[in-house]
Amino acid sequence: MLGLNEELLRADMNRLLNLLFHQGVLDEQFLQLQQLQDESSPDFVYEVVNIYFHETEKLLRNLGELLMDRELLDFKKMGTHLNQLMGSSCSIGAKRVGNVCVAFRAISQQNSRPGCLRALEILEHEYWYLKSKLHELFQIEQQRILASAIRYPPMQQQQPNNPTT
Repeated sequence: MLGLNEELLRADMNRLLNLLFHQGVLDEQFLQLQQLQDESSPDFVYEVVNIYFHETEKLLRNLGELLMDRELLDFKKMGTHLNQLMGSSCSIGAKRVGNVCVAFRAISQQNSRPGCLRALEILEHEYWYLKSKLHELFQIEQQRILASAIRYPPMQQQQPNNPTT
């Protein structure tokens, strides 16, 4: 039964990944990232993605701060932040986030504050969706790893009681 649980969790992971690929949330770069993980670095993908999460949240805050400053709105700096976010998103396979960055950058080049505010809203939505789904994937993977590590001792056959009288 234990092996079955591990297989069910693996199937759940595959279903979730298939959904994310079908929705265009992830692309093949994420699979390439997974291929870099091995026994010597079993948490590689998790660590890389968590660095991405930390950096992305910092960039989202910076973009929000730039857009709140009505007098000194620096569209060039906004483009720099978007280029950073686009590059890191592409490196982990975050396809939809990367696509939104491309559209956001085009809007920022038009110097449209209202357009940029809406683009930031869409970008934040896509990012939080990605983050929640990847956290879900990592949780399933942790459960699968735990299920594969648990081993019960073999049951010993009990000898029938033979009273010798």
